[in-house]
Amino acid sequence: MNPFATEIHKQSRRYFFGKSATGLGAAALGTLLKSETAHAAQGPHLPSTAKRVIYLFQSGAPSQMDLFDPKPDLENRRGDELPSSVRMGQRLTGMTAQQDRLCIAPSIYKFQRHGESGASVSELLPHTAQVADELCFIKSMHTDAINHDPAITFLMTGSQLPGRPSIGSWLSYGLGKEAENLPTFVVLSSKGSGRPNGQPLYQRLWGSGFIPSEHQGVRFGNTTEAVHYLSNPAGVDSHARHSWLNALRKMNEAKLEETYDPEIETRISQYEMAFRMQSSVPELTEIENEPQSTFDLYGEDAKQPGTFAANCLLARRMVERGVRYVQLFHRGWDQHVNLPKQLPGQCKDTDQASAALVLDLKQRGLLDDTIVIWGGEFGRTIYCQEALSATNYGRDHHPRCFTMWVAGGGFRPGLSYGATDDYCYNVTENPVSVHDFHATLLHALGIKHEHFTFRHQGRDYRLTDVHGRVVDDLLS
Repeated sequence: MNPFATEIHKQSRRYFFGKSATGLGAAALGTLLKSETAHAAQGPHLPSTAKRVIYLFQSGAPSQMDLFDPKPDLENRRGDELPSSVRMGQRLTGMTAQQDRLCIAPSIYKFQRHGESGASVSELLPHTAQVADELCFIKSMHTDAINHDPAITFLMTGSQLPGRPSIGSWLSYGLGKEAENLPTFVVLSSKGSGRPNGQPLYQRLWGSGFIPSEHQGVRFGNTTEAVHYLSNPAGVDSHARHSWLNALRKMNEAKLEETYDPEIETRISQYEMAFRMQSSVPELTEIENEPQSTFDLYGEDAKQPGTFAANCLLARRMVERGVRYVQLFHRGWDQHVNLPKQLPGQCKDTDQASAALVLDLKQRGLLDDTIVIWGGEFGRTIYCQEALSATNYGRDHHPRCFTMWVAGGGFRPGLSYGATDDYCYNVTENPVSVHDFHATLLHALGIKHEHFTFRHQGRDYRLTDVHGRVVDDLLS
C-alpha cells in the first residue's frame, strides 16, 4: 500500500471523527456511519441551544452611529476637530490620513427607544425597531482589520489571511448534514441601492480551505435558475442521467480504492447531491406558492429573485428543509461620501426583510434553535471623509467599534451589550472581539471552540485560532 496515499486518507472526515479525542469524537462517528445525511452529533461537547445559522452579512460596513449607537451630544460639536485624546494616535486609512482636519460629523437621523428593552434604533430602521425585544445588540464589537477584504475574510474565516475554512464549512464539517437533498451550507448574494458595485465577493469567503471540499458553500444564483448546470442537457432524461452517474460512481470508487484521496469521496457525494437537487431546488425556489401574507411580511421585493428580501425568504425555506448554514451577502454599505443619499436606500433594502425573517422564524417555532446574525465587517468613523456640509457627509473605515445584532438560538433577547465613548470611537465597556464572537457562536451550537480543531501541515487549526472567549452575558 502506498504510505503517502494512506496519510492522505487519514485526513478524511470519517478518520477525523474516529480518531479525534479533541474534535467531535466517537459520538459523531457512530452517527456518520449510520447515515451520511443524519445529524453528526447532538451537542457534541455540551448542550446546544441552536442547530442552524442564518448570517445576514452587510458588506461594506454599516454606520453604527447612524443606525444603532446614537451620540446626540455631538450635535454641539459639529465641525470640530476630533480630539487627539480620543484618537490616541490610532491608525487611519490612506483615504483620510492626508486630510487637514478630521471634522466631527454627527448623525442627522433621529433615534428612539423601542420595546420593553428600550433599545435605541434609528428612524431609518422602523421594522427592525419593532422587533427590538427579540434582538441582542452587541455595541462593543471590534476587529483587527481596517480594510474591507481582510476584515470580511476575518469575519468569515477567523483569519485576515486567505485560505482558512469559512464558518459554514467548519459547521458542515463538525455538525454534519440535516438535509438529504440540499447542501449543508448555502450562499446567497444581493446588491444594495447605495453602492451596488462595492466590495467584490470572493469564493474563498465560503470556501472550505484545507477541510475537505464537500464542506464548502454552494452559491445560489440570482435568477430563476438558482444553480447553474443543474438541469439535464437537451436530449438527456432523468433515467439516462442516473445511469450515467452510476457508471461514473463506479469509476470514482475504483480510483478511490487505489489512491484513498478524500477529494474523490467529495466528488462522488457531490454528484449524488446534484442529482437529488434536480428535484429539491425547484421546489425550494417556488416562492410563488407562498401565501400573500408572506409577501406582506417580507415586502413585495421578496417576489423578485436576487433581492435581499427574496434571499431572506429563501433562507427561511432552506432552514425549514434542513440547511444548516445560510450565508447572505448584501453589498453597498461603504458610504465614504454621500451617506445621506445612500444610507436610506441601503436600510430600505434590508430593514423590512431582516425583521420579517426574525418574526417568521418565531411564528414557525424555528427561532428558538436558529441563530440570525446581522452586521458588517467593521464600523465607520465619527469624523467626516472629505468635505462636511449641513446636508452631506461621509465616513471612513473604523475597526475600533461597531454594532451587530443577533436573534434566536439561545442569544439573550432584548439586550444591548457593551458601550462606546462619547465620540463612538473606542469601546468603553464589555469589548467583544471577532474571535470572542466566533467562540460564543460555536458555544451556542454546542461546540467548545478550543477543542474543535483540524490538523493541517502539522498544526491543529481552529476557527478561533489561538484566541477567543465565550461571552456568557450574551447567552440566555
